[in-house]
Amino acid sequence: MKKNLVRLAERPAPIRLGYFIGILLLLWLPLATPIYLLVNDSNLVSILTIVLLYALFIILLRLWGKRVYQQPQILRHYGLELTRQNGVDLMRGLAMGIINTLILFGVQSLLGWLVWQQPKVFLVKVILEGLIVALGVGFAEELLFRGWLLDELQRDYSQPVALWTDAITFATLHFIKPLAVIIQTLPQFPALVLLGLTQVWGKRWRRGRLGFPIGLHGGLVWGYYIINVGKLVKYSGQVPDWVTGVNNNPLQGLMGVFLMSILAFLIWGQSRRSPV
Repeated sequence: MKKNLVRLAERPAPIRLGYFIGILLLLWLPLATPIYLLVNDSNLVSILTIVLLYALFIILLRLWGKRVYQQPQILRHYGLELTRQNGVDLMRGLAMGIINTLILFGVQSLLGWLVWQQPKVFLVKVILEGLIVALGVGFAEELLFRGWLLDELQRDYSQPVALWTDAITFATLHFIKPLAVIIQTLPQFPALVLLGLTQVWGKRWRRGRLGFPIGLHGGLVWGYYIINVGKLVKYSGQVPDWVTGVNNNPLQGLMGVFLMSILAFLIWGQSRRSPV
């Protein structure tokens, strides 16, 4: 069995990815099925099953590193390490993400496309809740896409191929939804690809550490969470929603894609000056 696992490291990336996902589902489904059957609250079901899935994902990652690649510190290899520099990178990314979100809404306000409103909820609570949600989303998605997936791709393919495959996979997997919802949210796809590219470039800029991508991802989510949940803006309707964002989601609008393009260009430039 041990020899077979070692040989797995020599198989093509799609086969390794398939093995990993298959093992993860075999571990998760027997535990998740009773939750789906016994819990009536759909929101609670989603939370419990996702948390369970991700806990198993991290456990499996560690076993995968030890048994397949003989790397007992696989999470550190992915760039997830408790160091001062990674913490600084996290804070830098967090600040950059929330500032870029505020710039996006600020520019639209100056153009008269939206107006700022007094919060209708306790804003401090929204800010703290948003920070927790944002860091959770940033940690989970970046360890998955810029940690495990990117590493598997880079073991077999060139950096450009790994970069684009990772970014397109990241965007595509956000569209595992009913067809009607996919069609409705399709304008978000280019911005998600740009975000995926930016995150890989950000990791390369920070010499393989995950702190910056986690922070940047979290900052973008945090800024939008505060504005959206806090109901801080109201669109004036002066321009179509495909400009400002379909369903009030800035990533589904021309302005969001434009902002992500600028951010991607800046991070790409930094990554070229500081290759891993």
